[in-house]
Amino acid sequence: MSNVIIPEGYEPILGLKETQRAIKKIKDYFQQELAYGLQLRRVSAPLFVFPETGFNDTLNGVERRVDFTIKDMNERQVEIVQSLAKWKRMALYKYDVEPGHGIYTDMNAIRRDEELDNLHSIYVDQWDWEKVITKEQRTEEYLEETVVTIYHALKNLGDYVNRLYRDIQIELPNEITFIDSQDLEDRYPDKNPKEREDLITKEYGAVFIKRIGGVLASGEKHDGRAPDYDDWELNGDILVWNDVLDRAFEISSMGIRVDAESMKRQLKIDGKEDRLEQPFHQGVITGKYPLSIGGGIGQSRLCMFFLQKAHIGEVQASVWPEDMIEECAEHNIFLL
Repeated sequence: MSNVIIPEGYEPILGLKETQRAIKKIKDYFQQELAYGLQLRRVSAPLFVFPETGFNDTLNGVERRVDFTIKDMNERQVEIVQSLAKWKRMALYKYDVEPGHGIYTDMNAIRRDEELDNLHSIYVDQWDWEKVITKEQRTEEYLEETVVTIYHALKNLGDYVNRLYRDIQIELPNEITFIDSQDLEDRYPDKNPKEREDLITKEYGAVFIKRIGGVLASGEKHDGRAPDYDDWELNGDILVWNDVLDRAFEISSMGIRVDAESMKRQLKIDGKEDRLEQPFHQGVITGKYPLSIGGGIGQSRLCMFFLQKAHIGEVQASVWPEDMIEECAEHNIFLL
């Protein structure tokens, strides 16, 4: 049986057709809020890239990427993107974006090794955004300021959805709480990272867990991060409490990106120094690509949360195991 949570007595608030209308309203509203708050412009983005460029996201370093060859390019290999974390930094250079401004895009990806459950699909859709910053802005304070801006956009979206649908009442706390991943481990030393996330998010309602990717005092990581996009000292995740699933719910992973020094250090820690010769990494080392902050915000996840759905498959068309489809249908969870 697939790993799926079945909320007791679940009934979808919106039917199939109204859900589809609501998805468009949510996406249209939020991307305007995000673009205005962070000073972003929309750009087109690729579905696949050449692997030798180093632009694809390696995620935790173990996920298999989907690839194929192109007939009219002498069977040259390309990979479906897993995210645009590194590609966006090149795009900032290409579009000659000034500090204080940035880009966002509709990112579509395939992650073939995802473990399918209420929150995870092999199809990923998110707003990927990236903003040029100065050397002086590579600080924890600037990271937190940016998180607050995004959180205010989420709060505004919640108010908008509440006005649209009287049966949906999203209540997010007025402020987001910041906590360091090491402080979180110290607070709950006998819990694993996901259990810690549940406990802290249930207590505060909305949290940003800082510093993800490096090893904690226990010798374990809070979570994995590729060594060549986020600076592990200046990144984190936005989580909110999901009443439907009774668990923490990740909305966004984001951070200030590596400069030449932090990238070299993190690649050495992960034993990935061979990547330094790839075009992306050379662009960071030489200063060709600008310093930046960026992240991803799940589109289907956002719709799932604000429409109070129990499964991401209620707002996203994908493929699911037959036993999951059947079990969900028995409990009024109808997967697209």
